[in-house]
Amino acid sequence: MAGDGFDSRNESNTNVINVTEKLTAKVVLVCIVAASAGLIFGYDIGVSGGVTMMEPFLREFFPFILKRMADASQNQYCIFDSQILTAFTSSLYIAGLSASLIAGRVTTSIGRKGTLVVGGLIFLVGTLFSALAFNVAMLIIGRILLGFGIGFTNQAAPIYLSEMAPPKWRGTFSTAFQFFLSLGVLIATLLNFFTAQLDGNGWRFSLGCAAVPASIMTLGAIFIPDTPSSLIQRGKVSLARQSLTQLRGVEFDTEAELNNIISYNEAAKALTLEPYKKILLRKYRPHLILTVAISSFQQLTGINMIAFYAPVLFRSIGFGSNSALIGAIILGAINLGSTFVSAIMVDRYGRKFLFLEGGTQIFVSQAAIALLMALELGTAGTEPFSKGAAIGVLILMCSISAAFGWSWGPLTWLIPSEILPMEVRPAGQGICMAFNFGTTFLVSQTFLSVLCHLKYGVFFLYAAMVFIMTIFVALFVPETKGIRLDSMDTVWLRHWYWHRFVEQPSKSSMPEQQTR
Repeated sequence: MAGDGFDSRNESNTNVINVTEKLTAKVVLVCIVAASAGLIFGYDIGVSGGVTMMEPFLREFFPFILKRMADASQNQYCIFDSQILTAFTSSLYIAGLSASLIAGRVTTSIGRKGTLVVGGLIFLVGTLFSALAFNVAMLIIGRILLGFGIGFTNQAAPIYLSEMAPPKWRGTFSTAFQFFLSLGVLIATLLNFFTAQLDGNGWRFSLGCAAVPASIMTLGAIFIPDTPSSLIQRGKVSLARQSLTQLRGVEFDTEAELNNIISYNEAAKALTLEPYKKILLRKYRPHLILTVAISSFQQLTGINMIAFYAPVLFRSIGFGSNSALIGAIILGAINLGSTFVSAIMVDRYGRKFLFLEGGTQIFVSQAAIALLMALELGTAGTEPFSKGAAIGVLILMCSISAAFGWSWGPLTWLIPSEILPMEVRPAGQGICMAFNFGTTFLVSQTFLSVLCHLKYGVFFLYAAMVFIMTIFVALFVPETKGIRLDSMDTVWLRHWYWHRFVEQPSKSSMPEQQTR
């Protein structure tokens, strides 16, 4: 694919890039446009938590929450425990899960670019429903449409980035998706802070402004080329040649790279099984297990608990309404800044190092929050939360947000798109997103109820899960830094456990210099 041919001087037996690759302005531009799909996902994550704190919104759709907030004897852990309220947030993710199950086929049939455009248009329709909602049903229909749009864009963007970015820069470019996601969260949270000061319809303005990033991404996607791999996969050889020429420049001979893509695609097509059946074969077992595990584990770090409900959580432990939104803004800024750290370190120190450091930091911070809340609120939840302890919780949440921003945040989008072979990549990415959305739905739908019942123990629960996840990464996730996608088989062959599942690549079945 495009990213694998940046320097034709690489030897066929060289797995790690050892020369400087040509990085053109065109590659940078198209990758930025594709990565901006993260902006609409992040904006939605950020806006939903803040809107549920706005009194006009609660008065319009959830008046019983306001009554609980006015009750001084109410258990602080349980103020926002409402399945209908959480359905406002979580309905998007069950829709995203459904979209992910078909997005793999859509990505194969209309390409990565086409899927981005379709997803953006569906998201725009969902924004209209959300901003104009006059009852809970219309509100949730809007959320479902938003979920379908995000399901398509989140499927296509990581694949596009992995196929367009050169191996030396693949980690950095893939991190751009998480950067835009974090930027979207921060923008939405800032906007919520200002619209919360408005009387009446400030929440409609916040929800309606989602159309701005969606329009930017959709219009941008219309004008970028599709990936050469996707075009070849759909039999559009002349367009693939044109795409390569645009990426490399007219002075670069693209025929050898194009022929490699064609050869690899023909070899992949010779395997006649349908991709969703093919990925169940034994030789794809490592790819499938890690894709499912990493995408699910991301949500079990507790980050979406913080991203969705930071304003609600801060309000529950004693912050005022504006203070709660300010706390959420701080968290968003920290997460955005940490994404820059990941972009700098991911191709220098590797994926595994960031996973292990981030997991350790999140584990310690979650356990410390649990201890603070146990000491301050106890199990009854009726004791006042001291200002010092509230600041301590904010600092610890910033620690979690930072660690996530340079580890589980960007790496969840990067690793599956790296390890999945081209013949099962769309199907595998669809499975990845389906499990990600499914786990997000479970977390977002149950968190406030679990907080009400487990009290501070919910943070011990997340700490325990992060500990298990970190051990899993240490044992089973291979390092993929600098490895060409066409040489990824060597990663599995060298692994202490996964080598028993994969097959030695056959020189007769694949071209000597494979590409995406």
